[in-house]
Amino acid sequence: MTAEDDPSDEISLIEERLEELAEVSERCRKVILVSKAAIVGGVALLLVMLLGLFGSSQVAALGSIAAVLGGIVSLGSNVSTLRQTTDAISAAEALRSDLISRIDLRVVGDAPMKLI
Repeated sequence: MTAEDDPSDEISLIEERLEELAEVSERCRKVILVSKAAIVGGVALLLVMLLGLFGSSQVAALGSIAAVLGGIVSLGSNVSTLRQTTDAISAAEALRSDLISRIDLRVVGDAPMKLI
């Protein structure tokens, strides 16, 4: 019996892939959160410096600009990766459902009563 004959092996592989994709998705969500925090922190530091509440320093200004730009780049990259991962999860779940529907499952209550 090959893997083509037994869809349960293929279903197991798909479930492993789904677990990997779920981990990637969770990592992307965490990086997106950190990216948003970097953007907000950089903008806040720039505003504080512009309002004169904090001594204006070229290093702080460049750091805040770098934080904003780095956050934007990281955010865009991870949002794109998250979308691709979500699409891959949907496709894998659809394939898994299709394979499950091909299996000739029987309800346990339909078992013969010979054993009683």
